[in-house]
Amino acid sequence: ADPVDILKILELSDTMEGVSLEAGFCTNRQGKEEVDLAYKIEKKIQISVPTQQLFPDSGFPVDFSVMATVRAQRGAQCFLLSLYDSEGVQQLGLELGRSPVFLYEDHEGQPSPDLYPVFKKVNVADGKWHRLAYSVEGKKVTLYLDCEKVTTLDLPRGDEPRISTEGVTVFGRRLLEEEVFEGEIQQLLIVPDASAAADYCQNYITDCDS
Repeated sequence: ADPVDILKILELSDTMEGVSLEAGFCTNRQGKEEVDLAYKIEKKIQISVPTQQLFPDSGFPVDFSVMATVRAQRGAQCFLLSLYDSEGVQQLGLELGRSPVFLYEDHEGQPSPDLYPVFKKVNVADGKWHRLAYSVEGKKVTLYLDCEKVTTLDLPRGDEPRISTEGVTVFGRRLLEEEVFEGEIQQLLIVPDASAAADYCQNYITDCDS
């Protein structure tokens, strides 16, 4: 299954005000000469794209992985990615911070906000680089953080859950909220395969040479 490269589709670029290119997750890695590059985002940027541009030939996958290599500012509590339907209802949200929530709500409103999975005792906003990978399969979501499985939580969605591609996908924030992502991001992918998350560090962003 081919990954959906969200940063590419958003056309995130260092020509945007507040965005610069920096050295990324690795400065050296076996078999590669060039340094990783990441986008450093230093001010409130507003980037969104119609979700159909992410999935031009298919609907949003039922089971999937969403994966990022990111360094959020210490103490941040913000959404890296938000996906809305045409009515403005948030259907997917990737939170960075302490005890991040994995926001997912299908076309029937399942699960309700009080049942969103929350990954307690996890902090992905400590000023360090992290490889973050969520696997959504059936009624479960599993978090892999820096190549280690953290835990699997219930995702009590419907039996035939649908996520609309008729709305917009927003980077770095939620609509109508002040908090925005500031930090560095190297990669942000959605793969229509729940098993991709477990192999994120092997297949997508491999380890650095020490």
